[in-house]
Amino acid sequence: MAALCESFTLCGLGPSGGVGLGGGLLALEPGPDPDHVLLTDRGRTATLFKVSDQKPLGCWSVKHGQIITCPVVCNFETHEYIAVHDDKVLRIWKNKDINLDKVFKATLSADVYRIHSLPNGGPVVLFKGGGVRTLDVLLEAPQQEIENIITDEVIKWSEAFMEGQQPVLIFTTEKDGEFFVYVQKLKMNGLHKYKLEQQELSKPLNFTAHIKNQTITLLCLYSNDSVYKFLIPLQQNTEEEEQILSKSLLLNLSVSGSVLKGTSFVVLDKDHIAVLGSLAASGEESKECLTIWNTKFQTLQTSKELPLGTSGQLWCYEEKFFFTHGKVLTVIMYKCETSSLAAAVGKLKDSQAPEVSSFVNWNTLGDEELVVSFQSQQSVALKSESKMTLRSKRTTVAKVQPDTLSVGQLLLNLKDASTTAFEDELRQLMSKAQMPDFQATIGCVITALINRCKTNPKYYPRNFLLQIVQTRDLSYSLCPDLMAVALEKKDVHLLQICLQRFPDIPEEITYACLKVFLSISEAYLQRIDVNLESVICYIDIEFNNKEVKTEIVENGFNAELEQDIWDTNTTKETHLTADGEFCPVGPQKAALLNAVLHSAYSETFLLPHLKNLPAQQAVLFLRYLYYLYVKCSEKINTTLPGICSPTINQVMDWMCLLLDAHFTVMVMLPEAKELLSNLHKFVRAQVRFYSELNKIEGSLRELQRLHHQKDSQTYSIEVLELI
Repeated sequence: MAALCESFTLCGLGPSGGVGLGGGLLALEPGPDPDHVLLTDRGRTATLFKVSDQKPLGCWSVKHGQIITCPVVCNFETHEYIAVHDDKVLRIWKNKDINLDKVFKATLSADVYRIHSLPNGGPVVLFKGGGVRTLDVLLEAPQQEIENIITDEVIKWSEAFMEGQQPVLIFTTEKDGEFFVYVQKLKMNGLHKYKLEQQELSKPLNFTAHIKNQTITLLCLYSNDSVYKFLIPLQQNTEEEEQILSKSLLLNLSVSGSVLKGTSFVVLDKDHIAVLGSLAASGEESKECLTIWNTKFQTLQTSKELPLGTSGQLWCYEEKFFFTHGKVLTVIMYKCETSSLAAAVGKLKDSQAPEVSSFVNWNTLGDEELVVSFQSQQSVALKSESKMTLRSKRTTVAKVQPDTLSVGQLLLNLKDASTTAFEDELRQLMSKAQMPDFQATIGCVITALINRCKTNPKYYPRNFLLQIVQTRDLSYSLCPDLMAVALEKKDVHLLQICLQRFPDIPEEITYACLKVFLSISEAYLQRIDVNLESVICYIDIEFNNKEVKTEIVENGFNAELEQDIWDTNTTKETHLTADGEFCPVGPQKAALLNAVLHSAYSETFLLPHLKNLPAQQAVLFLRYLYYLYVKCSEKINTTLPGICSPTINQVMDWMCLLLDAHFTVMVMLPEAKELLSNLHKFVRAQVRFYSELNKIEGSLRELQRLHHQKDSQTYSIEVLELI
């Protein structure tokens, strides 16, 4: 999983930036300390910054008329700074130096393209003609002749690495639309030339590379919005003058119909890259943004829009991104964690150290595997205890171990037992509450029950399953097939209890429960047992299905006072009303829907399922949510009475989610028109009411202040006029 964290401005780049970067940024290089970066502008100045304090530590400039022509770097071995101005003039200085006219100077015989500084290999100088020298060798004879390796080719990019004790430099060139790669091993004086496989109708825009196990991985950002990978082995025995490197597609920069036009990119780790560019969707204006992609699962992990525009340059050091944004240099911190499928699709939850005993998915195991898995799980739990704990509990463990080790074998032996014997043995097994790994045992018991339900469709131990769920602290992940079987059997009571007690129900199952609850008829629900604790205090239904209103309006809203707004004709029939005054569903269905409202969900993963809800069911659900919204608004504290009653936040969140999923359909349905109109009017009335309260807030505070100032001990009558 990758994420962008906090951001801040390092310095200004305009004329008022105050650090001499008015000409724009040429490059950014690491400084002598991990918290330092070295900025080179497109003119005369180099500045050393301390990133954590956002302040410059030093600034050096060449004379007027001179121009720094390649990025200034730090020699990590000597803590000196190296610059080249006017292509051939080399300058070397230290922190204490102020005037660059008085520091070391050497005029070289050829134009310099770039200087790369390696932490353990010293600076390496690459000349525009392709020649390479270490700084030490170059300083021995600054006017030494530099060979021209490339002819009519222009260097586009370069990078240097350390492979063991061997400095390796790689650079790419272009000639007549063709791209070439040169790899130079300095100590062995070995040079290899390669030609990049051509891509029709596209060309490389940017490069980056890393080295591992004697192999250079060259990544190229192409103009067709894709990143390609080239592998270059360092061990070359062939005498071929030029080899063609074949490419492989690493990443396609498109997501949900939008395409990222990348300008620069960096590698973060083996599974993540960051790309800076413009994200464009069909028919929409492109927006510049910084993105992080997972190359392993081909997913966009995160992005940040940059409305002020960038220069297209991106640098990355010490888990920080550096790039220009408008007229400032911005820093954004990021984090990358181990790549997994759950993280790639956004389902990975932050967690601390795992529990001693981790549960397996019992539904993926056969009967024999169930035995082995349970025994091995218990073994891990026992081994993880400290030696002191083992000594103090040796007697207890010795007594319990034979029973617990026989759990899996017992379940296997009960496979062909009669129903009565099967359930009796399982109840006895569950009664041993002091056994270790008790929850794992419950998982085994539920799995055994579910497996028997699957093999025998006529068998369904509803009461036994209800007893287990109501009395044990379980989770969906411990028994994932339980709710699937309950959905198949339409056991709404068991589903209600699971929704109330399980903290980790997937959004797909939550949606399936909602659909079942809305589709079941009221007549059927009246014949079955449902927990009504969440509705009994605010819904009172007579036997003829007419609601008896016993609630007192408390917070300033009354339908009779708002006749100019509420102009709809209402009826007392519970199932036919649409204005929220009477409940559109029976108490049993309301209690089931309340269980859905209480379940945890992620909007991102629930919304796609909710869009599949039939229109008539969506309208009915919205009517009930509207009814709850009106009920909540009648209370001063906007809280419904009862146990596990929905909160106003839950109601509003689900209303927004349902409208997001079905708004177009709702607008088109005639039966939803009145509902949407009433909902709009009620919200408008609420806004008007609270607006009036806000108007007198100042007067009420003034009254409170006057009351504290005057503490009359005698009887008095005061008349205060509110203006």
